[in-house]
Amino acid sequence: MRQVVLDTETTGLETAAGHRIIEIGCIELVNRRRTSRTFHRYVNPERAVDWGALQVHGIDDDFLASQPTFALVAREFIEFVQGAELIIHNADFDVDFINVELRRLEGDLPRDIRDRCAVLDTLALARRMHPGQRNSLDALAKRYEIDNSQRDLHGALLDARILAEVYLTMTGGQASLSLDSASADSGVQQVRSVVRIDRDGLVLPVVLASAAELAVHEAIMVRIRGAAA
Repeated sequence: MRQVVLDTETTGLETAAGHRIIEIGCIELVNRRRTSRTFHRYVNPERAVDWGALQVHGIDDDFLASQPTFALVAREFIEFVQGAELIIHNADFDVDFINVELRRLEGDLPRDIRDRCAVLDTLALARRMHPGQRNSLDALAKRYEIDNSQRDLHGALLDARILAEVYLTMTGGQASLSLDSASADSGVQQVRSVVRIDRDGLVLPVVLASAAELAVHEAIMVRIRGAAA
């Protein structure tokens, strides 16, 4: 199973007001393990960054003026995420911004990222698991004892890394995102703590055996008892 943990930074909060993407960060997971592959690009939005957004991510107009436009990185981005399940916190926000950028372009690129990828919203998942609690990325990192001390300002790749650890811990108890290859090369023993997770509010399906399956099982048990007699 291939998943891509994704985050974006933008010039502001609303696509309807003409705001655009300025940074994309992606972390690849295969079978719930991080690979060495990432996608990270800064993007020239061809407009000014709002003051409020600048206070969040610190990415200014002068820096962005020298970066490529979304049109120049779009195909590489689509090739990276193609066929993966996207893991996004507050997915509607990022998906809306990505789709607005895609719809500006001509050619054979999709108009909707969901045409190429499934999307899992970790905010919706966290709200089901922790109803009535704060479920921001910072709050989840604190709840699951994940180090986010470097997050003085938001950044797409850093936030994707934190979200990857939050997602893996929230859904399976994995508390480390260390690459297996990196651990082996360093020769350092990795110590992993076990995080007990409160899964109240998460409803798991119970699948019962059918009558036909029960009959097959009973027939096998009869043969086993006969062989042992």
